[in-house]
Amino acid sequence: MTTAARVHLGVDIGTSSCKVVAVDHTGAVMTTAVREYPLFSDRHGWSEQDPHDWWAATDACIREVTAQLPRRGDEIVAIGLSGQMHGLVALDDTGTVIRRAILWNDQRCEAECVAITDTVGGPHAVLDATANRLITGFTAGKVAWLRDHEPESFARTHRILNPKDYLRWRMNGQFVTEVSEASGTGLFDVANRTWSPAMLAAVGVCESMLPEVVESPEPTGTLLPDIAHAWNLREDVQVYGGGGDAVVQTASMGIARPGDIGVTLGTAGIVAAVSQSCPDNVTGAVQVSCYNQPGYWHIMGVSLSAAGGLQWLADVVHQLPGAQDVSFTELIDLAKKVPVGADGLLFLPYLAGERSPHYAPSASGAMVGLTRMHGLGHLVRAVIEGALLNMRQILESFTELGIPCDRIIASGGATRDGFWLQTMADVFDTEVVTMTGSSEGGAYGAAIVAGVGAGTWESFDDAYGHLEVSSRHLPGPTEATRYTRIFEGYRNLFGHFTDVFSDIDIARKT
Repeated sequence: MTTAARVHLGVDIGTSSCKVVAVDHTGAVMTTAVREYPLFSDRHGWSEQDPHDWWAATDACIREVTAQLPRRGDEIVAIGLSGQMHGLVALDDTGTVIRRAILWNDQRCEAECVAITDTVGGPHAVLDATANRLITGFTAGKVAWLRDHEPESFARTHRILNPKDYLRWRMNGQFVTEVSEASGTGLFDVANRTWSPAMLAAVGVCESMLPEVVESPEPTGTLLPDIAHAWNLREDVQVYGGGGDAVVQTASMGIARPGDIGVTLGTAGIVAAVSQSCPDNVTGAVQVSCYNQPGYWHIMGVSLSAAGGLQWLADVVHQLPGAQDVSFTELIDLAKKVPVGADGLLFLPYLAGERSPHYAPSASGAMVGLTRMHGLGHLVRAVIEGALLNMRQILESFTELGIPCDRIIASGGATRDGFWLQTMADVFDTEVVTMTGSSEGGAYGAAIVAGVGAGTWESFDDAYGHLEVSSRHLPGPTEATRYTRIFEGYRNLFGHFTDVFSDIDIARKT
């Protein structure tokens, strides 16, 4: 097949929906499809999904995308996978799902994470073994929770997969993951790109329960014949390694050189950079992963509520009679009428606890400085500013690791609105750009990785050469100066609230 005819599918299993994109040899998005599925929160801090819902959504999206292509799918040469990281999918010896998947934002396993850390020899021992602290988001704690609280399910568990790799199993029958996804399990030696014997022993799993690990652009097997037929694809279409969403999102932005920082504004907020060496993450302030480009590492900080804070506020507003149709645009228009700093109103965006810049699973959100003068526009502006000020603190930890920031490349659903982008430039006091394709998120990154693996592009640099700046936002001098002053106070708020969070947690449990 000629290069000009080659098309690559990127499949992303997100927290709220599946997205599939078709990307041609120039890096252009030809068509997309999206399907939503439910999330289950049976108890406070719990977050689960049914893997069968992921598969049904993926099947529907791929059928829709192939039907829209000129050759109805015959031009597709490769599939790349992306997905929400860390989630636990437990399969029995027949490959059947044992229970609903426990997701990345589930907080139930804090006690198990502490116990595992103690077993290994303390936080520094865990950092030595994995290059990361063990947090509740990672897979290891969820496996231990399953062992301790659902022993019958754990006894039946024959294989452990993360969400996107469950899709791979359904597509080609292979139990395989890739290095960026494995890095987020808490069971992986990130520096050496292999499973960690010390962590496996502490959790009580053997390596045979875990998938084979490959580099992200490596092929992992062709489609099963019945799947290829159902999707109108050739049976020789390869499924490539792909990447965990938070990492492969960085690939979708073309982050490859020192000084470029990726910021993703979705439900969560991600600040990310790339390095040719595994950083010495002494304090565990950031999350280190193997990058999708072999021989590189990915450094990031994840704030659990970024644009998700505005979604929460919109959901609250929509509960009012007659307000169900109030749009994000209308809410942001109210914020635009409020001055920088929201007249002293500050928002701590810990609606789902926090991972970075502070690891605090029990933290909760707060509006600080609220007075009678503040209206809905102030609340909206404070939520947006609070998310970005919190992410500026993450960037500070990058500086401490010697990672420079000359330019921010932004992506994620919220970046479709120019107010978010301009406020980001002002808060960070740094140029912010968006790139073509990056708005499609992890699905686009997965398609790029698959294209490199399939040889459509000779290298990642070759693939990135097709990306172009689609928008540019420079910080306003007055606004940037004002935010710098606000940040000096904002950065201290978490420390003042630690005892408050403990008291709230006690009240919540009574």
